[in-house]
Amino acid sequence: MGAPLKIVCIGGGPAGLYFAISMKLRDARHDITVIERNQPDDTFGWGVVFSDQTMGNLRENDPASAEAILSQFAHWDDIDVHFKGQTITSSGHGFCGIARQKMLNILQERACELGIKLAFGMESTSVEAYPDADLIIASDGINSAIRSQMPEAFKPDIDVRKNKFIWLGTHKVFDAFTFIFEETPHGWIWAHAYRFDKDTSTFIIECQESTWRALGLDTEDQAQNIALCEQLFAKYLCGEKLMSNARHLRGSAWLNFPRITCEHWHHGNVVLMGDAAHTAHYSIGAGTKLAFEDAIFLADALHSPQYPNREAALDAYQEARRVEVLKLQSAARNSTDWFENVPRYARMEPMQFAYSLLTRSQRVSHENLRLRDKTWLEGMERWFAARSGGGDAAIPPMFTPFNIRGLKLPNRVAVSPMATYSAHDGVPNDFHLVHYGSRAQGGAGLIFTEMTCVTPEGRITPGCTGMYSPEQTKMWRRICDFVHQTPAKIAIQLGHSGPKGATKLGWEGNDQPLEAGGWELLAPSAVRWSPVHQLPREMSRADMDQIRDAFVEATKASIEAGFDMIELHCAHGYLLSSFITPLANQRPDEYGGSLENRLRFPLEVFRAMRAVWPEEKPMSVRISAMDWVTHDPEMAKHAVTPDEAVEIAKAFKEAGADMINVSSGQTSKLEKPVYGRMYQTPFSDRIRNEAGIATLAVGNIFEFDHVNSIIAAGRADLCCLARPHLADPFWTLHAAAQQNYRGIEWPLPYLGGRDQLYRNLQRAAEMAINV
Repeated sequence: MGAPLKIVCIGGGPAGLYFAISMKLRDARHDITVIERNQPDDTFGWGVVFSDQTMGNLRENDPASAEAILSQFAHWDDIDVHFKGQTITSSGHGFCGIARQKMLNILQERACELGIKLAFGMESTSVEAYPDADLIIASDGINSAIRSQMPEAFKPDIDVRKNKFIWLGTHKVFDAFTFIFEETPHGWIWAHAYRFDKDTSTFIIECQESTWRALGLDTEDQAQNIALCEQLFAKYLCGEKLMSNARHLRGSAWLNFPRITCEHWHHGNVVLMGDAAHTAHYSIGAGTKLAFEDAIFLADALHSPQYPNREAALDAYQEARRVEVLKLQSAARNSTDWFENVPRYARMEPMQFAYSLLTRSQRVSHENLRLRDKTWLEGMERWFAARSGGGDAAIPPMFTPFNIRGLKLPNRVAVSPMATYSAHDGVPNDFHLVHYGSRAQGGAGLIFTEMTCVTPEGRITPGCTGMYSPEQTKMWRRICDFVHQTPAKIAIQLGHSGPKGATKLGWEGNDQPLEAGGWELLAPSAVRWSPVHQLPREMSRADMDQIRDAFVEATKASIEAGFDMIELHCAHGYLLSSFITPLANQRPDEYGGSLENRLRFPLEVFRAMRAVWPEEKPMSVRISAMDWVTHDPEMAKHAVTPDEAVEIAKAFKEAGADMINVSSGQTSKLEKPVYGRMYQTPFSDRIRNEAGIATLAVGNIFEFDHVNSIIAAGRADLCCLARPHLADPFWTLHAAAQQNYRGIEWPLPYLGGRDQLYRNLQRAAEMAINV
């Protein structure tokens, strides 16, 4: 046992109190003082929400306070969504809430039992007041004075979000976690409401700032504000009043939520904890959970023999908790974005709107909803199938059909374009026949070719396929004919490598230039893709004419080859993408500068292709919806943003595009993407629902649960899977079997394998239930 510590916790909220309790439980000799600016019965906010997992952590750490908290809980399972005159109810969500004041009083009593000194009504804004403390915990909340006093030490990043919100209470008791959406002449306004004791509910009201101002809620007169809110939500309040306890706030009680992250969580003997170190948006109810978990981890680390000294324990605390916080902040960011864009989703029908709301954070998925409320989810599946032309049965959304122009796809799964570097002189061969043919047999609704280049000099590598010779057209015809013997359809992706060309095969040196046998590169500007790449030649108008005509000839050849759909590659830093992004396009003429100018040549190419491509066949465009250079403020001034991506999509839609294949990045060697599950899907969601065009989502989509969730929520119309199809050509058929869905067609010679697979999966499921 180490020496006892003298500890000061600045801030008597959940983080400071629970850390003090946790430390005393591990070593009663610690001398701990908790300093709180308010009185013990003061609180700001109403109820807090917990999950069963959080309660499990509290029980393990301190059964006494956990049971006291549990005894005061209000429990509920349902979520009600009130939207456009309908109430959509789903169950099985397992929430519990408690009055924040009651929770703090329980923790205060527990702290006193353990001999912790509590000092109320004391303002503490400086660590210098505690020179003899071994450890100072800055648990002083979102507006942490300690963090603000030491910005260079902690390096906080504070992102103040756009929406306005106010935290109120009411004696109207809501028996479900309730979301209420009301449309006003000035825009949408909504409430998050939940019961936290037998006669009181939290009632958080939120809206966009433009709506807030137009409704006149920007006044500092709180009584007037509350009266107006009571009018807006009168039919849900049933005559009950709204109440505020925000007397401590100067001016308006309406706030903007700050998303806080810190590069460093400790400096010397000062440690940030809870909201002082990080925040997660209230719409996922994780702030108190994170504070408790911070407290438990740090108390464990400081008493663990695993760490040789206090500094090592603090480092471990920072690194371990940062990972967990980032996971929740990622979910919270998705949830925040959803609420900041309610008008985007308000065009949906109530059932899909509710589904989109429930799955907004990506923590709750399609199959997770099935576990929570199977009956409700099957009703949603029937609703979705009926609107997709898939009948009235409850089937996984990924297996609903999708029609666009004259193209009819049997399901929503697409094999994403993937370079295979296996052609000779641009001519596909037996490898490509087997590669594409096996994936067509494997159940995917749409097969994309790899980027197929329109000129020899437009190839990325010597192994890339082309569409500029009769031999290539002939072999592509053979591949298309085979695919058409299956239910799948096949699309060709046409592109030109531009400044990223003349490189080695991927496995010989990814993105590395050829040492011999290269060719001249073209680009909108003489800007190298990387320091080791050759300097491309800036394109002249004559070059543009030649390239445009090459795309047109490749389009004609694609008709002859029998392709069902065509996609123009305008992403990932290749030629047309390099026109769109100002990182590569530095032209001073009518092809550079404004977005309209930067789109001029790509749109010219697209329109020329559309003019010769059959009217009944669709065309898509792949774009990079973000350049991922926001870490560099100077580069970020000259980069494609998600805002601009919507305008790019609208421009191609106006030119005749039917779908946008929404990717991102690969436009700069200096990019810093934020990876994660389905990390590019939010770009697809935004383009689909703001530009009003069908989209394909792509990027770290690898489970059938991902696909079902994306499609059902209206975040995309098709999902492109790349690596999963490299590992498993029959990914889609296997996904159907895993869901016990039998409405998908298997190749007749493989029916024996199909039946065995379904039997084995059924047996495994039964054994899991028995266990």
